Amino acid sequence: MALDTKFWSDQRVLVTGHTGFKGAWLSLLLSKLNASISGYALQDAPTNPNLFESAELSHLFSNDTRANILDLTPLKRALDEFQPTILFHMAAQSLVLESYRSPIDTYQVNVMGTANVLEAARTIPSLKAVVIVTTDKCYKNTESNLAYSENDLLGGYDPYSNSKACAELVTDSYRSSFFSTDSNTKIATARAGNVIGGGDWAANRLLPDCFRAFSSETPLELRHPTAIRPWQHVLEPLYGYLLLAEKLSNKIEGADSAWNFGPAASNELETQHVVELAKSAWGSGQVLKHTDQEAPVETKVLRLNSSKAIQQLGWSPRWSAEQAIEKTMSWFRATHEGANYRHESERQIAEYLA
Repeated sequence: MALDTKFWSDQRVLVTGHTGFKGAWLSLLLSKLNASISGYALQDAPTNPNLFESAELSHLFSNDTRANILDLTPLKRALDEFQPTILFHMAAQSLVLESYRSPIDTYQVNVMGTANVLEAARTIPSLKAVVIVTTDKCYKNTESNLAYSENDLLGGYDPYSNSKACAELVTDSYRSSFFSTDSNTKIATARAGNVIGGGDWAANRLLPDCFRAFSSETPLELRHPTAIRPWQHVLEPLYGYLLLAEKLSNKIEGADSAWNFGPAASNELETQHVVELAKSAWGSGQVLKHTDQEAPVETKVLRLNSSKAIQQLGWSPRWSAEQAIEKTMSWFRATHEGANYRHESERQIAEYLA
């Protein structure tokens, strides 16, 4: 289903975590749809370099608030001053390994940060839709080959995954307690698969690690070469989030619930296969495969069932895993060789929308 471009040109959209990888790509999408955008994030971007600054996206925002999501006062002020009609909550501690190093910070940001966003949203009469972005890792993983659907049990081994399951529960509680059936504001959660794309420079992520290794001609070491993940380009779930926000704003029955946005089963690949595709797209590279016995526990198999979004939102993946990997590595290659970050990102958005 195509987005309603007329709908988006009238919207005031607030994005928390707008300086992050997914937040920056979402901001570029919203800008192309002529939405008015406000951002809320920490003073410093999460990585250095980062897409928000490299692509010079600050001018896209009518408001750009830099404050901690755990501080409710400036958060309420930012929403009250902008009076958004749609809110995407993406501010989070989003790394599994970092959650082992800083579990308390991870729970505070991902759980209480979500609670603060929902608490602030209660006081904004203009709000029609709130999309809380969590993760595919929020499910209680049984390491089976079954794809998880929205009604499966929540859980999570590591602090990151578990904190996102908690964020799902917080959202469900607020939805039931404060955003009733006759409320003007509708709340949903979005659970995406492993997203990849240009401009992700986070540590211990597979494609950024590939870029860093291949561009510097150093060996890439794999911790878990046989781990299976639902790989997809970042534009895939973001497009789904926008479709979901439209449904929420139009008060479509059942939209205010949880939604999976994952790739087709054929795109659920082992990490070693992804790396070989990335190496082929880059043109060179050396890969060392081994299992780090001392590495923190990570899920071995993770699959998502996205039939609900396909059937009820009209959403479906447009790029295969092979295409997503090629687009990601070509973005890194082009910008590494001097291409403009924003122009390269906008070029891929145009390809995707076409």
